[in-house]
Amino acid sequence: RPRRRDDRDSDAAAAPLQDAELALAGINMLLNNGFRESDQLFKQYRNHSPLMSFGASFVSFLNAMMTFEEEKMQLACDDLKTTEKLCESEEAGVIETIKNKIKKNVDVRKSTPSMVDRLQRQIIIADCQVYLAVLSFVKQELSAYIKGGWILRKAWKIYNKCYLDINALQELYQKKLTEEPSTSDTANDNHIVAEGVTEESLNRLKGAVSFGYGLFHLCISMVPPNLLKIINLLGFPGDRLQGLSSLMYASESKDMKAPLACQINSALTSFHTALELAVDQREIQHVCLYEIGWCSMIELNFKDAFDSFERLKNESRWSQCYYAYLTAVCQGATGDVDGAQIVFKEVQKLFKRKNNQIEQFSVKKAERFRKQTPTKVLCVLASIEVLYLWKALPNCSFPNLQRMSQACHEVDDSSVVGLKYLLLGAIHKCLGNSEDALQFFQRAAKDEVCRQNNLYIQPYACYELGCLLLDKPETVGRGRTLLLQAKEDFSGYDFENRLHVRIHAALASLRELVPQ
Repeated sequence: RPRRRDDRDSDAAAAPLQDAELALAGINMLLNNGFRESDQLFKQYRNHSPLMSFGASFVSFLNAMMTFEEEKMQLACDDLKTTEKLCESEEAGVIETIKNKIKKNVDVRKSTPSMVDRLQRQIIIADCQVYLAVLSFVKQELSAYIKGGWILRKAWKIYNKCYLDINALQELYQKKLTEEPSTSDTANDNHIVAEGVTEESLNRLKGAVSFGYGLFHLCISMVPPNLLKIINLLGFPGDRLQGLSSLMYASESKDMKAPLACQINSALTSFHTALELAVDQREIQHVCLYEIGWCSMIELNFKDAFDSFERLKNESRWSQCYYAYLTAVCQGATGDVDGAQIVFKEVQKLFKRKNNQIEQFSVKKAERFRKQTPTKVLCVLASIEVLYLWKALPNCSFPNLQRMSQACHEVDDSSVVGLKYLLLGAIHKCLGNSEDALQFFQRAAKDEVCRQNNLYIQPYACYELGCLLLDKPETVGRGRTLLLQAKEDFSGYDFENRLHVRIHAALASLRELVPQ
């Protein structure tokens, strides 16, 4: 029978969604069953659509990054460039396209890519450029860094434009649903419908662009202050909260990259499955073990964390000193303090990278327990300390944060009282108890014993206090003073550069709110 216009409209919306569901299934297959089956699925359908082509290229990229084999890295580059060429389309923006079609009265029924398809292609191009830049950086050559930086700049421009266009389309769509249409709006509405734009397709596209958009914001927000000005000149922004918010949106969407922004329990299940299946792939096993160890620590499952970090200590070539410290901490937190002390003694012997801050920290912290038997309570405290320093506490559930608070209160060792208060402050901050957090941070900042054992406690406590005080208009001045004090009055402590980056970000956000 002759196809009606609404049939074509329905197909226009359905086809991208079907591809998206197939691509999402491929990524879940990758996480649950390993590379082989996922690779087969994407290769089978790679000519079916740009999205499936990108899925095949993405699997190729991951395989290259796991092995660092020159042949696989070149293959990944070729695959990504092929996908990029496949997706190349008109450069006109989506909103401009609608306006032009209305002005010129273009027949929307002719065979051109739909609005949803054009946006999807642009996002895929940006994704491909990011992964090509990463492959370029791996070469560790000056020319490769320059080339990679230029590629990233192009990717960011696409992400930013697509993000704005999709937001504008969502506003138009919501306006169409909630308001009585005027004569001038009717043309817009008709073109939106004819282009196959639905709420579901817009939400999926928002999820697709939010992954790359969020990663850019998050990663650039962590750049050291001395490099930030150069990066800003290249046109890159860096808003940590925007980055986290976008990644959260991506994780809850139906886009194929949603599983890559995983929740803790889902992540653990996937990593355990991948570990079991990656029998002959050592690199993948180590990635899985690292993530299982960290996710298990976040869940306070110290037995699984110990098992993972012990294997990494024995099998990995990267920072065995650091893995030994994490192994000992988790082993002691399970109650096996004698076994933990044996491993604490190994930390110094495995100290190879003398200028590495993580290894320096590991050796300093292990020194005490090398000389005296640790206690379970102190090992649990040490595990919470690692979670705090690696900014993992915000990822912990409320019940686990409450368990951590209780564990901290059980510590009665006067030599770690400053650390105890710092961690209690951080925990209550995550729980939303600002007043309690403020009191604990103040106690930590005043503790003098930590000057001998944990030099970083006081500057970090001043920083945390400053950030809390910035939240209230009446204490903004005091907060800024504390941030500057944390930056200028202390030096020579663990992770000093890391704190300076955080202070810079806090002061930058303050300048945006209150121009100097």
